Amino acid sequence: MTVPLEGHVPIPADRAEHYRRAGHWTGLGLADTVLGLPGDGRDGSVALVDCDRRVTYGELRTSTGRLAARLHALGLRHQDRVVVQLPNGVPFVTLILALWRLGSIPVLALPAHGEHELRYLLEMSDASALAVPASLHRSDHLAVVRRLIPGRSLLLVQGEADLRPGEVDLEAAISAPWGGEAGEGPSGDDVALLLLSGGTTGLPKLIPRTHDDYGCNLRVSAALCGLHEGSVYLASLPAAHNFALGCPGVMGTLARGGRVVLGPPALDVMVRERVTVTAAVPSLAARWAEAVDAGVPRPRDLRLLQVGGARLAPAAARSLRIALRCGLQQVYGMAEGLLCFTRLDDAEEVVETTQGRPASPDDEIRIVDGELWVRGPYTIAGYFRAPDANRAAFTEDGFYRTGDLVARHPSGNLVVHGRIKDVINRDGEKIAAAEVEDLALGHEGVAQAAAVAMPDPASGEAVCLYAVPRGRAVLTLEGIRSFLRARGLARYKLPDRLEVVADLPLTAVGKVDKARLRKRLAGMVGG
Repeated sequence: MTVPLEGHVPIPADRAEHYRRAGHWTGLGLADTVLGLPGDGRDGSVALVDCDRRVTYGELRTSTGRLAARLHALGLRHQDRVVVQLPNGVPFVTLILALWRLGSIPVLALPAHGEHELRYLLEMSDASALAVPASLHRSDHLAVVRRLIPGRSLLLVQGEADLRPGEVDLEAAISAPWGGEAGEGPSGDDVALLLLSGGTTGLPKLIPRTHDDYGCNLRVSAALCGLHEGSVYLASLPAAHNFALGCPGVMGTLARGGRVVLGPPALDVMVRERVTVTAAVPSLAARWAEAVDAGVPRPRDLRLLQVGGARLAPAAARSLRIALRCGLQQVYGMAEGLLCFTRLDDAEEVVETTQGRPASPDDEIRIVDGELWVRGPYTIAGYFRAPDANRAAFTEDGFYRTGDLVARHPSGNLVVHGRIKDVINRDGEKIAAAEVEDLALGHEGVAQAAAVAMPDPASGEAVCLYAVPRGRAVLTLEGIRSFLRARGLARYKLPDRLEVVADLPLTAVGKVDKARLRKRLAGMVGG
């Protein structure tokens, strides 16, 4: 019998049994879910493309098993945590699969994280090992990491470096023959990975996903995207982020027998590798559309573009469909669980104006005073080692309070209006920032927009609109206000200030960093 992981809040037994009976939970470890079984006909097919390197399913299965055995020999055991901070590539995928095979738990740090965040993740997860690149952002990352870990911790290093005793060359460990055993492996209700919460303020919370619930996550995502053995998925967003890892992402594509291209967010890569599906945040998708409009060859094999990570405005969705001439799928979800997708057969108006509906028939949602609450077969019951946060974030009957403001569209899909905290309060009138942004993006001269609260002595808060101009467009506050009034926006919602900027700052997961915008604005107006 599996010993529960201290600090993990499991799904209650009655709901867990229902999910098993319904087939959502299979009891399989994620390595088997993703790689399948030898003899399934996939061994000779290409699984991963990384620059000029091509790895078949047979080779990936072999290297995964070999690395799992090597890590076991180095002392890693069932439910040991390993902080993984690696760029997209074959070593990243192989290491995650090997840890799943072993029953150890990857803690997925982002490439953008520095010493402060890594120290927190190591301490919060009580990690036994850390996997990092030797250099990162043109700096000696290994020197930074060595200050963080005690001598007892295992350090896996990708890239050329003068290693010390106890440090392991990750790529050599993947390729070197090894005949050991990897232990007994995981059960379905074991924690499989710790994802990071996507908040823009404070340090992230750790999100425990089990082999059962994340396997469900992969299957429902891949099915709703229509993935199959002929699918070619470009992973250009960081695969340590849930969207690119498993929605369906790298792992969902592999589970369907497709091919994953680990490469930069470049249109020429899509053309060369005949990519059929990829995922992007709105700002990246907009750059692709602008490049195609400017004459860059369109990726003609692209069948489906997923856009998520931040809300996609209707005008931007329409522009993407016209420029790229492929199917568009809006994806709204969270690393804590719930995933919503517009469906491949939804009407164009629904795809452009909604953020989809839940992926599983057993996803349960409530909308309480505009806030979305959810529970289901792949939504967590609590953060890892965070009892205070759990009391605030989860109801007594197990619903997760998302903090997102939503409404139902007549189609049954959800429309996301922003975060509860992303509301501007002017004299008691609540202004949803997303509403102002959506209308502003309809202006032909606005490429990107972000509305934030601005300190105001008279009304408490006023509206500041940050705008990135399209091309050489000249934007003025008077022009934007006139445009928004013509679109029917109430006067109290009109921007009081316009900041024209070359770009908008982004968080590590590609969302507009409104905390930085508000801080910058407070410095300018003295709030």
